[in-house]
Amino acid sequence: MRKLKNSELERLSVKAFKEATKIPVVVVLDNIRSLNNIGSVFRTADAFLLEKIYLCGITAQPPHKDIHKTALGATESVNWEYEEHTLSCVKKLQQNGYQCFAIEQAENSIMLNQFNASKHSKIAVVFGNEVKGVHQSVVDACNDCIEIPQLGTKHSLNISVSAGIVLWEMFKGTK
Repeated sequence: MRKLKNSELERLSVKAFKEATKIPVVVVLDNIRSLNNIGSVFRTADAFLLEKIYLCGITAQPPHKDIHKTALGATESVNWEYEEHTLSCVKKLQQNGYQCFAIEQAENSIMLNQFNASKHSKIAVVFGNEVKGVHQSVVDACNDCIEIPQLGTKHSLNISVSAGIVLWEMFKGTK
């Protein structure tokens, strides 16, 4: 078995990425503090050909060297937009036909392994602040909550890890 060289991976150019049909999933980042986490979400969104990322509240915006450090150019390929208020972003997405899901530990949440992305034509997933999670008013406005099953002693996962897990499941469910 031989590792492939980058030149053998046949990745899309930025132009081809922009023109490609995207999977009907958008990401909403609710007051994310870490620029490295923001960059990681951009890179994951690029990997799975997502429609767009909404950066809300205190979430930093490109260009920024600390976002670029983990995004590795994905800020150039992935469509993104800044919205000051996460709540108004979620409401706007719902008005445009998106089912919005907070990624959060909540009463009556849907466990990710039981979520069926194929039942929804347009999905928005909201990831919250590293300390406080998704703001309660945003949770209240979402159509539902999705929870990542966790069996260990810790209460949460890093947002970049959570995004990778959730977005992979969305990708699998929409393909």
